[in-house]
Amino acid sequence: MHILDIAQNSIAAGAELVEIDVIEDVANDKMIIRVTDDGRGMPADVVAQIRDPFVTSRTTRRVGLGIPLLAAAAERCGGGVDIASVPGGGTTVTAIFEYSHVDRAPLGNMAETLLALVVCNPNLDFVYNHVRGDNSFHFDTREIRLELGSIPLSDPEVVAFIRDFVAEGERRLDA
Repeated sequence: MHILDIAQNSIAAGAELVEIDVIEDVANDKMIIRVTDDGRGMPADVVAQIRDPFVTSRTTRRVGLGIPLLAAAAERCGGGVDIASVPGGGTTVTAIFEYSHVDRAPLGNMAETLLALVVCNPNLDFVYNHVRGDNSFHFDTREIRLELGSIPLSDPEVVAFIRDFVAEGERRLDA
């Protein structure tokens, strides 16, 4: 859910491309989750305050819990969160967790997470890279669009393909 929330922040910031990297570095006991976008970015004073749940750009409610909850989860697991942002140049949120920490939540169902992002935002592009040890999986909607031509990503057969493709890619990481 943290990845979905941070990606939604990217979309709200006007991003056209959202890149999600998951690096499971078991040898160094680290799990790194990075979400990078090409959205509006934020000035340094906003980045400095973004961990405060009562600082938000939302107009529908007065709290923003995404970054504070991600930071709390990472810190609880011996890690932390870093946010780099340039006004007009996008934002990168990096969360680092101690991989073996007993309180580290499982990654979750990335096939469904990516599917939700793609189906709900068919005009945006998403790149997902997942590395576990020597194995890796790569998903890029730009590559799929090239193959599909005029067929939209929201076509039911394409949706089924994306779900299966990502699920199979995730399974192969265990090989």
